[in-house]
Amino acid sequence: MGQITPQEALALRWAELCNDPLLRDLPGKVELNAYGVIEMSPASNRHGINQMAIGRALAEQLPDGTAMVECSIATSEGVRVPDVAWASADFMACHGDVTPYPAAPEICVEVRSPSNTDAEMVFKTRLFLEAGAVEVWIVSEAGVWHVFDHGGPRPNTRYGVRLPMSIPG
Repeated sequence: MGQITPQEALALRWAELCNDPLLRDLPGKVELNAYGVIEMSPASNRHGINQMAIGRALAEQLPDGTAMVECSIATSEGVRVPDVAWASADFMACHGDVTPYPAAPEICVEVRSPSNTDAEMVFKTRLFLEAGAVEVWIVSEAGVWHVFDHGGPRPNTRYGVRLPMSIPG
């Protein structure tokens, strides 16, 4: 038998977790670090409301692609799961629903929880951009958002999306 790559090993571990009935109803997001170790983040209802509001805005304002919540992405530091993402029709034609995605969709959004640190947000932003995202958005629970691309912070998104000034709730 041949050797498998670390990315293939993470994809196999991710498939194992996705099919594990003990993990099916966990009340939070599950990710894998670079060693295949499970990391969990509990989510509040506010977090879920914000995810839906952002996903709805992406779906309505960028209809030529696919908005999704919690898609898995193979990164250089494990399988990471942005809270919301948007993928172009080209991305979807190339990757479909392969799990985890071998590259990041064009827009990856993290809805920041009070427990998230600045270092964690910088880390995830870097990982999503390295994996191919064009932009990473960090959105606070109050609806304030920051956009980053490969050049660093941007004053706004190149996609022309508008989020509500305050996310409903």
